[in-house]
Amino acid sequence: MAKPSGPHDIGGLEAGPVDRGEHDTAYWEWQIDAMIRLALAKGLITDFAELRDGIERLAPEDYENLTYYERWARSLAYTLLDKGIVTQAALDAKVAEIAARQQAAGIA
Repeated sequence: MAKPSGPHDIGGLEAGPVDRGEHDTAYWEWQIDAMIRLALAKGLITDFAELRDGIERLAPEDYENLTYYERWARSLAYTLLDKGIVTQAALDAKVAEIAARQQAAGIA
């Protein structure tokens, strides 16, 4: 068997049990889903394969430690940055704004 090319490439390898339990979708997870669907509808991304590329570019430790929706969020950010649709400065400013809002609300 060929060596996996990244942490996402686990086809055919022992992976242990799969948690099939239901969980409530957090509000922020719905927001990530909505942003991806909006990016698709606006033509900012062409399909989910484009986002899969961003997930496959994650560092192994990020891939292992991020949740499903965190991976998608990171991938959407990579894709929009690569295409020049958003700048790193604008993204950093928005993240700082949200973090400050959460801290003020006692969430963070």
